[in-house]
Amino acid sequence: MLLVLLVPPAPARAAGRGVMAMLRLVTIGVYGFDRDSFLRRLRRADVRLLLDVRQRRGVRGPEYAWANSLRLQAALAHAGIAYEHHPELAPTTELRHLQYAEDARQGVGKRSRRELAAEYTRRYTSEILGHADLTPIVSALPDSGTAALFCVERDPEACHRSLIAGRLTERHHVRIEHLRPW
Repeated sequence: MLLVLLVPPAPARAAGRGVMAMLRLVTIGVYGFDRDSFLRRLRRADVRLLLDVRQRRGVRGPEYAWANSLRLQAALAHAGIAYEHHPELAPTTELRHLQYAEDARQGVGKRSRRELAAEYTRRYTSEILGHADLTPIVSALPDSGTAALFCVERDPEACHRSLIAGRLTERHHVRIEHLRPW
């Protein structure tokens, strides 16, 4: 008699840690926050590492000057949050312009976009995510607290960070929470 035992998949193992743990990651954007509310939201989520996935690390407009790279890094350091830039996960200028053209066609601004264009999603997935090795990011996730994928759009559905998060869930069993302004 053959006995078959069906075992549900185990929680993700952090590479090199030797401990079984459910890995967790949050995503967050700039729009809708000011510097203090952004930092409070990160602290509430116990973020210890911010992964910046922007190509250009600046944000237009005086209300978001705090999110420009050097100012943001200084504020994070003061808050005890580590910072890493991952330009390999940023969309190319060509891809960004493809999305802007679709935004213009639909009559929506970047700050009011609700979703990514299908062609942008297809191309970002094949051209960027298809070549990206996310294992080092998973391996670098903090042992305590969590990490945050960071870009500018308020809603993750309107930002490539949701595509990265989806891939991390699919391939590395990382549990994702999207942080939004309240």
